[in-house]
Amino acid sequence: MEFLIEFLNDYIVLIVAGICLGIGFLIKYTIPGEKINRFIPLIVVVLGVLVNMWVNNFSFSPEILLGGIVSGLVSTGGYELVKQFIKLKGEK
Repeated sequence: MEFLIEFLNDYIVLIVAGICLGIGFLIKYTIPGEKINRFIPLIVVVLGVLVNMWVNNFSFSPEILLGGIVSGLVSTGGYELVKQFIKLKGEK
């Protein structure tokens, strides 16, 4: 577990995760239909890589790729975590 936390700490770019979270949220609640929801993780991963490249002056390396992928996926997981927390809090 400690290895996973260190790995995430090394590769999460908070600004990229925040932008991906916001865009993913907008996609989920502005585009009607359930078909788009299953593509949101893919969309935020691609967006995460592009934003991470932008943050790094449009350079590209394996670290930038991994940072974008991890940050995009963390935004999806973060959204689900908050959603479940609010759901549990509402049930009490």
